[in-house]
Amino acid sequence: MNIGQKVLFELKKEISETEYERYIKKLVYDTTHSRSNMIYFNAPNMIIAKWVKTKYLDKMIHLFELQNEVRPKIEISVGKKQVQNSSVQQKQPLEKSNTKSTYLNPSLTFESFIVGDSNQFAFTTAKSVAEKPGRQYNPLFIYGGVGLGKTHLLQAIGNYHLELGKTVIYTTLEQFMNTFTSHLRSQTMDRFRDKFRECDLLLIDDIQFLSRKEQTQEEFFHTFNELYNANKQIVITSDRQPNKIAGLVDRLKSRFEWGLMADIQPPGLETKIAIIQKKCELDGINLNSEIVNFIATNMGDNIREIEGTIIKLNALSSMLNQEITLDFAQNAIKDQLKEKKENITIDDIVKIVSIELNIKPSDIKSKKRTKNVVNARRTAIYLARNLTPNSMPQIALYFGMKDHTAISHAMKKIHEIIDQDENFKVLLEELSNKIHTNTKIL
Repeated sequence: MNIGQKVLFELKKEISETEYERYIKKLVYDTTHSRSNMIYFNAPNMIIAKWVKTKYLDKMIHLFELQNEVRPKIEISVGKKQVQNSSVQQKQPLEKSNTKSTYLNPSLTFESFIVGDSNQFAFTTAKSVAEKPGRQYNPLFIYGGVGLGKTHLLQAIGNYHLELGKTVIYTTLEQFMNTFTSHLRSQTMDRFRDKFRECDLLLIDDIQFLSRKEQTQEEFFHTFNELYNANKQIVITSDRQPNKIAGLVDRLKSRFEWGLMADIQPPGLETKIAIIQKKCELDGINLNSEIVNFIATNMGDNIREIEGTIIKLNALSSMLNQEITLDFAQNAIKDQLKEKKENITIDDIVKIVSIELNIKPSDIKSKKRTKNVVNARRTAIYLARNLTPNSMPQIALYFGMKDHTAISHAMKKIHEIIDQDENFKVLLEELSNKIHTNTKIL
């Protein structure tokens, strides 16, 4: 696998399967003309080339930099790219890597992080660590699901210290392992230890991948001890708590728990709306409140995916020269919404509705006609119609109704209530958000 394929493989881990298949998979790395500081890809058409440049270029540059410690320029062309004077270009000196840090994204700061109930504790502790490193909370262990902001906080700490002239090492665990293996093979472990043990801050992303890597665990254990004993700050992220990382030796689990553990929960609806508004403000994208609410309600809890959706809408709007309306947004992300619908069942919806409205699931599916039960049943039907791929006859069968006309009548009634009662509309949005958030847990 060449370096271009490696980078695209790494990018695949951070985006949806649909976007990878539709855009990234169709790129071809130009092995003939690419150099460490100048990368060429070929795309099958201009739409894909422009879309990748708009949405993924910065991330691809970052991933190449992680691979070979050189920040390259990337060109994406349609068809075969003929590079003039490639022999001259090959002789150009490579860019020097930054000796003060390893590839921090300057946009990931505390100021650009949106704080809500779900991430308040993690944000506060991360800021405290940035202001007083190596003291109270060492190590800081931040854990939570994919795309919730762990990397943002990790790099915000790094960027804070970079401004102070400190030596910051940020790396994913996979890159740490690759670097370790490379130095081990070349018998240059002194250089490896100098790099990772002589920094002011060590920031490690995705530590869960240390699982069952015995030799790497041994080296990381000694690196941890050296830094900790020198009062150097260590910050680690993971998708789970240390005691839930299988194949991690006990002495590392113990050390990860020495300082403070802070979790990030999926964001609430208000936080997601604030994140979307902030992203639009930073990128100069104009979305009205109706579109913002639609994205926040329907796109789940992965903030990285939500931000990608906003970029996608803006790119498509620019390419097609069309205003971003609600209909435009719904059509543009319909494939993503279809994938999400396929992961939600009517049982999931009934469970959430029953908890939030304090109605037994069996009552919602029963023939009872009391007002609160009828309202809960209509709400569940409305959400089932909008959040799952089930047809009206399938939903009617689930709720024990005669045929699809009963579902149609319930949908009509719900729409009437929505038009008349703003509070009920908000309730539906909150229920929808909770269903997206909790589907993986139920």
